Amino acid sequence: MKKTVVIGFLGTVLDYAGRGQQRWEKWRPTVGLCQQDDLVVHRLELLHDERSRGLAERVRLDIETVSPETTVRRVETTLANPWDFEEVYTALHDFARGYAFDTEHEEYLVHITTGTHVAQICWFLLTEARYLPARLIQTSPPKKSEGQQTPGTYSLIDLDLSRYNQIAGRFKREHEETVSFLKAGIATRNAAFNRMIEQIEQVAAKSKAPMLLIGPTGAGKSFLARRVYELKKARHQLTGQFVEVSCATLRGDSAMSALFGHVKGAFTGAQTERAGLLRAADGGLLFLDEIGELGLDEQAMLLKAIEEKRFFPFGSDKEVSSDFQLIAGTHRDLRQWVADGRFREDLYARINLWTYALPGLAARGEDIEPNLDFELTRFAREQGEQVRFNVEAKRRYLVFAASSEARWPGNFRELSASVTRMATLAEHGRITEDVVDEEIGRLQGSWGDGMDASPLDEVLDADTLASLDLFDRLQLEAVIAVCQQAKSLSEAGRTLFAASRQDKKQANDADRLRKYLARFGLDWKQLKMAAS
Repeated sequence: MKKTVVIGFLGTVLDYAGRGQQRWEKWRPTVGLCQQDDLVVHRLELLHDERSRGLAERVRLDIETVSPETTVRRVETTLANPWDFEEVYTALHDFARGYAFDTEHEEYLVHITTGTHVAQICWFLLTEARYLPARLIQTSPPKKSEGQQTPGTYSLIDLDLSRYNQIAGRFKREHEETVSFLKAGIATRNAAFNRMIEQIEQVAAKSKAPMLLIGPTGAGKSFLARRVYELKKARHQLTGQFVEVSCATLRGDSAMSALFGHVKGAFTGAQTERAGLLRAADGGLLFLDEIGELGLDEQAMLLKAIEEKRFFPFGSDKEVSSDFQLIAGTHRDLRQWVADGRFREDLYARINLWTYALPGLAARGEDIEPNLDFELTRFAREQGEQVRFNVEAKRRYLVFAASSEARWPGNFRELSASVTRMATLAEHGRITEDVVDEEIGRLQGSWGDGMDASPLDEVLDADTLASLDLFDRLQLEAVIAVCQQAKSLSEAGRTLFAASRQDKKQANDADRLRKYLARFGLDWKQLKMAAS
């Protein structure tokens, strides 16, 4: 049978008692610990400082009287300030590393009733980290009816949570609930996607570092970013708000102003001061969707803001601060953009710590059915009407949706729109085969063979397209059409700027065209590849 060894501090107040008979008229935790009927302490390692030598010796003699089987070893420990966390932790850590533990023949208890609160915290940390292969023991004074001369009671605290099935089960349930929350309760079946969400849950709980979500339009980047924010807010890790911006909508001075704010008079039209989105996200989470569309100047300022939590508003010489967490989204290959000089390497390195690729709908065919159920539930919540598929209608839709014929360029966003249309057209709350067939035809027609498609569809994502005014859209379509017919950038420039070329103050045609295309994140090579 193993012998019991207790390690603990001398209680300079609680263990003190007067001389003679008075010594047994007060509850003293260290002495009482050695008087328990069902706990035999074979050895007590009693830590104390130089000033308490007399009290430590008196306690040793008293324990020898009430518990002859207990050997008390006084361990003199030098602590200039027992309330200094670093000093106490260092001293106890050194004690633990230098102690000759014999776990084969002895079991160890750490007495946490005595000593300062700092000492108690340090005992807990060292035991939880297994520097001390021990359990914690806490003693309590006797009840008033029992009299102060009795030894009181004790309780053992085992920090090995794996032994507590109920606690372990609760942690598991909380983890499962959190993962389900990130997936909006959708019982997804794609194994790779589920593993990714489980890791995102861990990272969201433990890390404040930026997160990068890569995926096509409609894959759920914005939705997942908001869910991460709500999770961190519920855990009191964030106090501010969720701020979302599509960088594809930011151009020129407006990009600087929108992100970093500006001072009055910073540029034409800046009639009042503006705080900017980074300051709006102070204490919260900033989601920068399509971060690759930011200009290089904005990227440089963003890097400083991420690393230093400080930046200059546009037109100001005075820094402001904002402590936000960042999630960035993109459908671009940022590594290639770094190689092409279109994205800063240092910013990419900073946001690439936790990178997750969200697959499109076509890569998650097994998740179409649970997403159908989710979308119908959402429709019922928003419209107040329960709608269900007929069995054959659902089967037909699922077969088509998971087939190679289904392109799903808008991914889950497009699936949501499809379900909304069918639910709206359903008679008496039932989606029939006729409704499904009509919807399949509608989808096929919208995807088509590209005969009536705009040239913008091939070179711009849906979010960027949606952000364009009709004027910019029509102008850009015309420019792209000329570029795709021309043999070179210079030839396209000469065609587009034939009249204004007469003004010698204008830059050369190719440079003017290159800068115009760059406003929309486009270049000559990209246009020619789309045309081929």
